[in-house]
Amino acid sequence: MTPFQRNELASRLAKLARNGVFIGTSSWKYEGWLGQIYTAERYTHQGQFSKAAFNRTCLHEYAETFKTVCVDSAYYRFPEPPDLQFLASQVPEDFLFAFKVTDQITIRRFPNLARFGPRAGQLNPEFLNSDLFASRFIAPCETIKPKIGLLIFEFSTFHRSEFERGRDFVAALDTFLGRIPNGWSYGVEIRNPTFLEPLYFEVLRKHRVTHVFNSWERMPPLPEQLRRPGAFTNDGLVAARLLLDPGHPYALAVKEFSPYNQIVRPSPSARAGAVEIIRNAIASNPKGTFIYVNNRLEGNAPQTIWAILEQAGA
Repeated sequence: MTPFQRNELASRLAKLARNGVFIGTSSWKYEGWLGQIYTAERYTHQGQFSKAAFNRTCLHEYAETFKTVCVDSAYYRFPEPPDLQFLASQVPEDFLFAFKVTDQITIRRFPNLARFGPRAGQLNPEFLNSDLFASRFIAPCETIKPKIGLLIFEFSTFHRSEFERGRDFVAALDTFLGRIPNGWSYGVEIRNPTFLEPLYFEVLRKHRVTHVFNSWERMPPLPEQLRRPGAFTNDGLVAARLLLDPGHPYALAVKEFSPYNQIVRPSPSARAGAVEIIRNAIASNPKGTFIYVNNRLEGNAPQTIWAILEQAGA
């Protein structure tokens, strides 16, 4: 039994969104949410559930409950205008997307994964290439700019062979942020806990870029991140992604939590951090707040969001 009513969840999220607090999930194509967020009959033809129809059109039904989503797929390939326009066509006027910026911009050395082919293990010559970012990412996004609330630069964990010191990464980031197009809301998410230093926050503040608080395997718990001096870097534009419970590996979360139809392992620290962000946003009326929850945090992102709203009294 789902511990929330979809209509009630939609009502609470819509009220928060009207006050600038957008809460959604990381991606949305999960069959485990059937009966919770999705109605199987919408994707059934001649008695058979169509996975293809579900994957292609379920964003429309998702947007009946949520007012935002983080498009993780943009991390793996540069977006194309027809695909962006199709996404925008499925959501209402008051819906906002966040997009993860394509990894060709944010990877320093390509991991040894099959999808990188001969590039695996090699340094990325396009790392923090501002011209490539403008032409291959920003230009397509211009076609749906009013629907985009946040663009996120996600930087996976850097090893010493890539950046021996955090200040070296920060220097490269400073140069890059000074060259990218203005007029967009940008966020930076890092996975090296030792990089969470005053110099990093100062550079983000200099460029009016938001530090994206994140719950991740090797990152400090969310409440601890919120208390780092200077961590709120962009005059009230706040962003957080609740991805993994600290100390809980990604592969293990996938194994334990699939098919993502129920909460398996609550994350008190991530919930507490999200509650604090929501309460602060309600009290201070910032320019905008974006919170995204991943299934790999607890097992079922919609139920996690409901639990956070209940705890926040929102």
